[in-house]
Amino acid sequence: MTNKSGLLQLSFLCLSGSCIPALYADQIVLKNGDRVTGSIVKKDGANLVVKSELLGLIMMAWDKVDSVNADAALTVATKDGKTVLGSMALANGEVDVVASGARETVPATDVMAIRNADEQRGYEKLLHPGWAQLWTGNGTLGWAGSKGNARTLTFTTGLNAQRATRTDKTTLMFSSIKATALSSGTNSTTAQAARGGFAYDHNIGPRLFTNTFNDYEYDKFQNVDLRIVLGGGAGFHAIQTDRTVLDVLAGGDFNRVVFSTQATMRSGEAYFGDDYTRRLGRNAAVTQTARMFNDLTNTGVYRINFDAGTTVKLLRWLNWNVSLSDRYLSTPALGRKANDLLYTTGLGFTFAR
Repeated sequence: MTNKSGLLQLSFLCLSGSCIPALYADQIVLKNGDRVTGSIVKKDGANLVVKSELLGLIMMAWDKVDSVNADAALTVATKDGKTVLGSMALANGEVDVVASGARETVPATDVMAIRNADEQRGYEKLLHPGWAQLWTGNGTLGWAGSKGNARTLTFTTGLNAQRATRTDKTTLMFSSIKATALSSGTNSTTAQAARGGFAYDHNIGPRLFTNTFNDYEYDKFQNVDLRIVLGGGAGFHAIQTDRTVLDVLAGGDFNRVVFSTQATMRSGEAYFGDDYTRRLGRNAAVTQTARMFNDLTNTGVYRINFDAGTTVKLLRWLNWNVSLSDRYLSTPALGRKANDLLYTTGLGFTFAR
């Protein structure tokens, strides 16, 4: 009679949908006794990520997990390079993966990664992508003007694109500004500059990478008709998390500058700097890049490039961008200031492929 009553109660709960999480969700128990119910998304590094229906994504330290029961198929990668797909359980410090009746048991400390079906597809896509794949980025168009006693017009553009795989990263950037003013019948250009380039990083280890880059610059009011910089060096992944990335790098380059008012200059340089990205919640991010170039031909001569920006997502493809691009020359052209600052703000678009 008791069994029938229990079955009736279970049937009622299932019909109402209350038993579905208990029967089908993954169960994770932490060493402090806390229990989490949801679906395992991935283990990447030292953390396990679980998606809860009520709480969203939950991150917990893998070494704080006491037991796991997961019925859905997961891909488990171990320290010796083996990959197994199947249902997974963790108990007493050992992970069991059951696939097609076969059981694989490894110490929990030997598990390097766990991925659900979506994460595994994304991982495989990063292994051998086509050159046209995996590009992400954003662009900005901005303009402002006035009419009346003075007529002004300012037009700005910006583009940043990045393609990152598990072994390398390619970055493209471009920004420009042009401003004109008409006052008392005289039309003049008040600002005109364009900056662009690309960089390529290739990992040679978990933390180390090589770096090459090629930069171009035009600045009418620095009398720079064209600056071309080609260089390369090495870098170190100082911080790598889901929210924060910090790379530090250094190397050498060749700098060629064509001035409109003086002779062309050529020099070797030693550079150092950093690349920083920080996600602020789900819809905002901050990026910053800095480089200091020291002239090896003329002692004491140097220049500094600093770029920073913030992107706030408004819609899936529409965002609000604020960017800052600063160039400092220790020895500017005669009669010119040492510092040129270019800043833009406005609506932009986001793309991914």
